[in-house]
Amino acid sequence: MMRGNLYISSSDRRKTIKRNNILYITKIIAIIIIVVPIFNYYGTLYKSAADKNIINAFTKQRFDDFYALEENSIDMVFVGSSHSYCTFDPDIIDTGLNVKSFQMGTPLQHPDTTYYEIKEILKTQKPDYIVMEVYWDMLDDSFDLQQANAFFEVLKSDDIKKEYIKNVFSISNKFKYSLLAIRFQKDYFAYKGNEIEKKIEQKFGVSKKQTETQQGEEYYKAKGYVYSNQNMLSTEYDITNQFRNFDGKNFEIDKTQKKYMDNIVALCKNENIKLIFVTAPVANVSMGYIKNYDYVHNIIAAFAEKNSIPYIDYNIKNMRKNMLTNANFRDDAHLNHSGVEIVDNDFIKWFNENVQ
Repeated sequence: MMRGNLYISSSDRRKTIKRNNILYITKIIAIIIIVVPIFNYYGTLYKSAADKNIINAFTKQRFDDFYALEENSIDMVFVGSSHSYCTFDPDIIDTGLNVKSFQMGTPLQHPDTTYYEIKEILKTQKPDYIVMEVYWDMLDDSFDLQQANAFFEVLKSDDIKKEYIKNVFSISNKFKYSLLAIRFQKDYFAYKGNEIEKKIEQKFGVSKKQTETQQGEEYYKAKGYVYSNQNMLSTEYDITNQFRNFDGKNFEIDKTQKKYMDNIVALCKNENIKLIFVTAPVANVSMGYIKNYDYVHNIIAAFAEKNSIPYIDYNIKNMRKNMLTNANFRDDAHLNHSGVEIVDNDFIKWFNENVQ
C-alpha cells in the first residue's frame, strides 16, 4: 500500500507563507483605508470644538498681541499657568513699578512649556525680569499633551515646536499628537458637555447647576490678562472643590519638570534676566481642605533658595495676614479682579523691597 505524503515541500511552504503575508498586508491596508478617514473626520470635528473654546480664544489673542509688540519694548514678562493670567494685570503692575510688562501665561502651562515659551519670547524681547508663577499641580506631571498643544496652536516658530517635540515628547506622545482625534478630544468633550447642558436648560428650564450659574463677566482685557468679576459657585465651597483630597505630603516635583526648571534658571542667568517665583493664592476655603501645605511650600522654597530666586507664596501670606476672602475668587483656585488688585498691589510693594 502506498503511503500518503506526510510533508509539504519547501516550495509549497514558501507559497503558503507568501499567501499569508499578502493576506496580512491586505488586512492592514483595509484597516488603514477604513480607520484613517474616520480618525480624520473626528479629528477635524474635535479641532473645530477646540477652536470655539473661549480659553483657547484668550490664548490666541494673548499671543497675537505679543507678536504685535515692538521689538525690545517690554521690561517684565509673566509666565506660568492660568494662575498667572488670572493674577497679574500688567496695567496695575506697570503703574506701580513704572515698567512695561506683558502676561504670557497659558492654560495648564508646565515648566517644559515655560522654558520653550521663554525661548520664543527672547527672539523679539529682552526683558529685565521674568515672573514665573509656580503652581504645584503643574510640577508633578511628567508630561501633559493638552497644555503642550495649547502652546503649539498659537506658537509661530516651527523651530521651537520641533525642538520641544524632539526633546520632551515620548514616542507614544508623538503618535498621539499626530492624531487630531486624540489631540483635541478633551476640548471636544468639554465643549459638547457645555452644549448639552445649555440645550437641557433651554428645553426643560432646568440646569445641571440650577441656581449656580455664575453672575458677572469674564473677558480678555489687554496685555495678556483675563479679567473676571465673577464669584465662586456654592458647590465649590464643598462637593466640587478640587482640593478636597489633596495632601502635601504626597507632593514631589517630577524629574522632567525639575529638569526644565533648572533649564529656565540657566537660560535666565545666561541672558542676564532676573527670575522671580510667585505662587498665586487659591481660595481660602480650598486651603482649608489642603493637608500639609507646608510640604509643598518648603519644596518650592528650597529650590528657589538654592538658585537665589526671590520667591513669594501668596497662600502662605494669605494664611498669615488674612489678605483675601472667598469673595476675592472667581472659582476655587483663581482670583477675580477684586483679588487681583489686592495681590498685585502687594506684589509691587514686595518687589520694591526684595527684588529692586
